[in-house]
Amino acid sequence: MSKKVYCVAQFLPKKGKDAELFQVLQRLEPNTLREDGCLQYIVTRQISSPFAEGKSFPIAFNEIWADLPSFEAHCQRAEIVQFFERYCLAEDGLAADWNVCIYSDEPANFDAPKLA
Repeated sequence: MSKKVYCVAQFLPKKGKDAELFQVLQRLEPNTLREDGCLQYIVTRQISSPFAEGKSFPIAFNEIWADLPSFEAHCQRAEIVQFFERYCLAEDGLAADWNVCIYSDEPANFDAPKLA
């Protein structure tokens, strides 16, 4: 199994701020893709389909990281910290709410062989 970390970071824009928040999030992509541990980092927006009618925030980053330390280092980069301070935490920010979750493809208690 891998040590990869999968992140879904969802954002709920404030009323009328969908396009603006999406553009701000797109500006985070180029520098993040330069990070050694970043395997995928793409901001997406929810679209309609009768085959996918689940509930979600309308903007989501789909991220794949080589490992947990790479993801955690990304979260501490000045550009990312400043994004959350300016656009999520600030009273005049663009996001009404957000939800960042990480996942592993490794089952609990997986007994992977130890390589020498």
